[in-house]
Amino acid sequence: MPRKSTHPTPTDHSSLCLQYLRRCGGSARLCTISFSLSVIQMLVNQRKVKIKNTGAGFYVQLEESK
Repeated sequence: MPRKSTHPTPTDHSSLCLQYLRRCGGSARLCTISFSLSVIQMLVNQRKVKIKNTGAGFYVQLEESK
């Protein structure tokens, strides 16, 4: 019988992804982010981040608060 973990595991890593982007200055290359594409897509759908093509690669950027 498998043992239950006493430590809570977050099922939604979107807050961790936002925290990572804040630490990186608000922008990071898409290829260096270790979060799943579904987490990034969820943040794009919520309009918290945007994807930008700079010609040198794709970047994930935090949306500016208005």
